[in-house]
Amino acid sequence: MKNNKLRIWLNVIIFLITFVVNFLATNLPLNGLTTGDISDTFDVYFVPADYVFFIWFVIYLALIGFVIYQALPKQRDNTKLTAISPWFLVSNIANALWLVSFHYLRFMLSLVFMVILLISLLVIFLKLNIGKSGASGAMKWLVELPFAIYLGWITVATIANVTQVLFTLGWEGFGIAPQFWLVVMLAVAVIISALMSFTRHNLPYAAVLVWSFVGIAQKFPKVPLVNTASLAATALVVVFLLAAFVRKKKAKEIK
Repeated sequence: MKNNKLRIWLNVIIFLITFVVNFLATNLPLNGLTTGDISDTFDVYFVPADYVFFIWFVIYLALIGFVIYQALPKQRDNTKLTAISPWFLVSNIANALWLVSFHYLRFMLSLVFMVILLISLLVIFLKLNIGKSGASGAMKWLVELPFAIYLGWITVATIANVTQVLFTLGWEGFGIAPQFWLVVMLAVAVIISALMSFTRHNLPYAAVLVWSFVGIAQKFPKVPLVNTASLAATALVVVFLLAAFVRKKKAKEIK
């Protein structure tokens, strides 16, 4: 029981610290620069329009719901919550450290923390067995949903972070134009989305990618290849998700 209480309070405290760091990064801001200011200095295309970053509000609202839910007396012995707690702590620490390193222009270090954040969220996703667990009610809406959205966004953010780091290193993309590398990055994201759709049938994850790709198209309306490729990637994510659900439905009917 004492260990469970410690787990709960650690989750609450570390989450609050991360929340404060995010608030300061936006409103102080850290190092006198907002995240958007820094992103705009990179000559890369895998960056969505500013309004897309509103998703952080959704993510933190969902995570607040999770933190409150996991602290309820009835959830103290929830084995799934116990299993993901260490990784939730890691994700929060990595999130805060990514912000600090990114705002202080330590881009290679920021990528390390971003990858740690991605891995921790993926482990949480798998431990919760999202898309296959059959969870309903509070467990579905206050536990699985927040982490599906969060993982979707960090998938996009990791790809963006990689392109930004390569830019700062002076990588010239083997002489290939940045627009074509954007197509490659979109293709990677679409493949990941397709794998998630056919194995997990997870709508929130796919929805985040759609939101992000539309945002890229909106940011570069005067760059035809970037705009068209982003919208095409959006359509493919939707098509793969629908195909996955149709396949799942047919499989149930056969049984």
